[in-house]
Amino acid sequence: MKVIPVIDLKNGVVVHAKRGERENYQPIKSVLTTKADIYSVLNGFLQLHAFDTFYIADLDAITGQGRQHSLIEQVAKDFPKITFWVDAGYQKAQHFLPNYLPVLGSECFTDDNFYEILEFEKRFILSLDFGSKGEKLGSQNFFTQAELWSENVIVMTLNRVGSSQGVAIDLLTEFKRDYPKTNFIAAGGVRNCDDLAKLEKMGIEQVLVASALHSGAITKNNFIKF
Repeated sequence: MKVIPVIDLKNGVVVHAKRGERENYQPIKSVLTTKADIYSVLNGFLQLHAFDTFYIADLDAITGQGRQHSLIEQVAKDFPKITFWVDAGYQKAQHFLPNYLPVLGSECFTDDNFYEILEFEKRFILSLDFGSKGEKLGSQNFFTQAELWSENVIVMTLNRVGSSQGVAIDLLTEFKRDYPKTNFIAAGGVRNCDDLAKLEKMGIEQVLVASALHSGAITKNNFIKF
């Protein structure tokens, strides 16, 4: 099981994401650091475990209120041995840093621009986004044209993010059944190591986690197993 820490950026500050209610996100409170800037949070995570991959959500870009691109790119330059999966909303194919991998979330694409993903030549991470009521967000083409998917696909259940509801086992099971050759990544709802064990048992090899790391529900000692 590979745990990928999540950093949610809003107005240059790391915030606590909860249920996709982005307008209400507040600066993170964490057992790992007393500060909410990206460098303090990232180094706090690295004290917990030698993570080699991080997921960064640029919430300003996702919500159309600016971009944190310069900050994120600088972080990527400062940590060249770490791979950063970056969700910056609608993104166009361009030259990215070697350790910057764009996340293309379905919620930020429409049917009109869906086929622009071909320009990335599969060098991206696809995120299949589900909303507050479990609805499929964005272009429905993302959910049906599996031949255009990236090798790794995130199943993002926004209504479970930061909610302590547990992971969407049924939904993940459905995807695993319908697309057995795809490597699905769980996102949203991980509460503790028991949830990680459940995911591992069903064949999910990677998971995005934030709240359970910041709260101390998953500790340094737990990574001896995972």
